[in-house]
Amino acid sequence: MRTGRRRTSRLLLGLASVSLVMAGFPASTSLAATPSFTPGSITHVIWILMENRSESAIIGSAKAPYLNTLAAEYGLATNDHNITHPSVPNYLALTSGLPLASLPTTDCTKCKQAGASLFTQGETWKAYEESMTAPCARTLSPDGLYYPKHNPALYYTQIPSATCTADDVPYTDLADDLSETDLPAFSFIAPNVMHDMHTGTIAEGDAWLAANLPPILASADYQSGSTAVFITWDEGTGTGQTAGTDCTSSPASTSCNVTLLAIDPYTAAGTRATDYATHYSLTRLTEELLGLPTLDQATTAPDLAPAFGL
Repeated sequence: MRTGRRRTSRLLLGLASVSLVMAGFPASTSLAATPSFTPGSITHVIWILMENRSESAIIGSAKAPYLNTLAAEYGLATNDHNITHPSVPNYLALTSGLPLASLPTTDCTKCKQAGASLFTQGETWKAYEESMTAPCARTLSPDGLYYPKHNPALYYTQIPSATCTADDVPYTDLADDLSETDLPAFSFIAPNVMHDMHTGTIAEGDAWLAANLPPILASADYQSGSTAVFITWDEGTGTGQTAGTDCTSSPASTSCNVTLLAIDPYTAAGTRATDYATHYSLTRLTEELLGLPTLDQATTAPDLAPAFGL
């Protein structure tokens, strides 16, 4: 269901000055109405991929105050599901739409994936990998914080080596791209294993997002209304966490239910997408926003666009 609540964090879009006289609010406060979305408005989609936490561990948790603030101020899919376990098949499902039968069943680091992906559909793209020390790095970083298995672009045989070197880059490159309004159409952001909650705690991941998401939202690309950010987790943990599990047929398993946040200027504050959805739904939504053909399972995946007002 889409709510009509307005919020102060709509930034520069549709600002209107109103007076509020109530406890806790200044006498004059600028509120921003939610602008209407029209096809083609969004030309940049950013994913931030977190790790190994079920929705029940995030939403409502005191360990994740920033994430819960985002859930209140933007959109949340409450019935979203990963595809399987462990991590790698989920990263590949998200970026290719391939069905479970075509995905690896382990966190293989040297296996290859043929076929199309979000990195080869013709749009500009970059993967920004935190703690990666050189572009397109295929080995663990010296400090052990960058995992190649959290870098799905490395798996696809259709990505030429030169393209990987140019577009699969250390996370530090993002600041320059934001300041120069040079975001690609599709951005894949992977925090390091301390900050994505894989090795670090929920609180550490929450703090990283609190420090790193605001610069994106303050950027010219976001302020112009052309950018949508989605934060999700590769997989959940707990009940049903067995390699090869088909989470699309086990939606009640705790380990199959993950958080998906939609952060954009057009989704009304407090929006809740309550219908069943999967990682393939995020693939579909991204491709629809960018005007790309949908890949494989994304074609028939539940559509999140209406719920988020996109």
